[in-house]
Amino acid sequence: MAVQHTQIYRGIGNTYNAAYRFIDSNVERGLGNKIAIYCGDRTVTYAQLQASVNQVGNALLGLNVGMEDRVLMMCLDTPEFIESFFGIIKIGAVAVPVNTQMGASDYEYFLNNSRAKVLIAHQSLWDLVKDQRDRFVFLKHVIVIPENADNVTDSDVINYNAWKGAASDQLDYPLTGTNDPAFWLYSSGSTGNPKGIVHLQHDMEYAFESYAKNILGISQNDITFSASKLYFAYGLGNGMYFPLGAGASTVLLPARPTPELVFEVIEKYRPTIYFGVPTLYAAMISLQERTERKFDLSSVRVAVSAGEALPAHFYHRFKELYGVDILDGIGSSEALHIFISNRIGDIRPGSTGKVVPGYEAKIVDESGNALPPGEVGDLMIKGDSIAERYWNLHEENKRKFVGEWLHTGDKYSMDKDGYFWYSGRSDDMLKVGGIWVSPVEVENTLVQHEAVLEAGVVGVDIGNGLIQSKAYVVLKDGYKPSDELASELQEFVRSKLAHYKTPKIIEFIDELPKTASGKIQRFRLRAR
Repeated sequence: MAVQHTQIYRGIGNTYNAAYRFIDSNVERGLGNKIAIYCGDRTVTYAQLQASVNQVGNALLGLNVGMEDRVLMMCLDTPEFIESFFGIIKIGAVAVPVNTQMGASDYEYFLNNSRAKVLIAHQSLWDLVKDQRDRFVFLKHVIVIPENADNVTDSDVINYNAWKGAASDQLDYPLTGTNDPAFWLYSSGSTGNPKGIVHLQHDMEYAFESYAKNILGISQNDITFSASKLYFAYGLGNGMYFPLGAGASTVLLPARPTPELVFEVIEKYRPTIYFGVPTLYAAMISLQERTERKFDLSSVRVAVSAGEALPAHFYHRFKELYGVDILDGIGSSEALHIFISNRIGDIRPGSTGKVVPGYEAKIVDESGNALPPGEVGDLMIKGDSIAERYWNLHEENKRKFVGEWLHTGDKYSMDKDGYFWYSGRSDDMLKVGGIWVSPVEVENTLVQHEAVLEAGVVGVDIGNGLIQSKAYVVLKDGYKPSDELASELQEFVRSKLAHYKTPKIIEFIDELPKTASGKIQRFRLRAR
């Protein structure tokens, strides 16, 4: 991996700053006038982005933000997110972007847990929490991004536009190195409180070189569009440092990515790489099937899926409708992006693919012994984009980070050809009648039925400690819940899988609970 080396200082080593790699280097190589960001009617060139990054950095220095100070970001997917993120990193501070779909108590947790001195927030998100400001123990300054008019009515906050506009667009680098903290990502909280995941200055470049270049073959001719948001590790790469790393362009969508809006954005901006999640691919397929209009995805040379395993049925149907391959892969906030993936020209539908160059993977038993092909065990991975640690969680660090290896918390098997097959989260596996059952396998079978949009399978205690499998099913438009349909779905599963894998109970619901990354929160289903 190539990194920016300048002078070597005793105690620091080679100086490195991610803002140089992803922003300034593009201007230096003559891309200053190229559009880096499309967002609604706005466009931002690389030279304009560089100037804004420098202004944000200087404005933060004016608030006495220093190296390793945390700055929390409650920002929608707009140019302000990217310029704030890299402005924070450029001065050696730590950017902490958080989920923009949370409640006031969640933001209180993020602010107090991170000990952020400064908050940068879009006006609508600040409005959710401003009445609780006295509960934010460490917060000193609030910078609000106006959304409609260039005015902020609260007297005790700072107007982002005026604040940034008054700062210089020239900024030198501090003496940061490759191993300095650069940003945190909070886990999606599928179990317990979200964990602050500490990433270093060089982690984005490692993920870019390993996945974006090796698997996607990204170049400055590409335009990316990610339905997954920038605050999530998957979206952060897709919509920000992948395109910037290649000198390409990104399309940002601040609004919620409904299938209708996703199609509209693709047809307007003509991206070449599209990033989604299985739930959205299912909704896009369903929309196409129930409308007469043919949506135009001809600009997309490859699509990507992560967050949850992509059923083979979705891959085949999407390919049939649009002629576009979906590369399914697995990543995590701890690893920053995808570390196992299918490849262009090498896709095994239903599998997660093979290990991405730059990473190693192994499947182990409960004692940590490597398992042979075909056996299900715990997936562990190794690679230099893996986080340094969780913030302030000593015991969890010892369990999760084992030397150079990361316990992913996923159950996998690997076939003799080196393809990895997902079996579920470690705490989601079911033992029915003494036999292990993968909820993912059952879910992937259910969604092959013409009436089923999504499914989540969990184990429920029916008394005396006996566990039976239960499927929560979301139906497609035009289908209604009934006992007859439930029986039909059970027979459908029984015709395709071993009898003991058939859900004993089926309940129809309107929506599955999910994390921000699109993963089914099965613990919430169990709690029902």
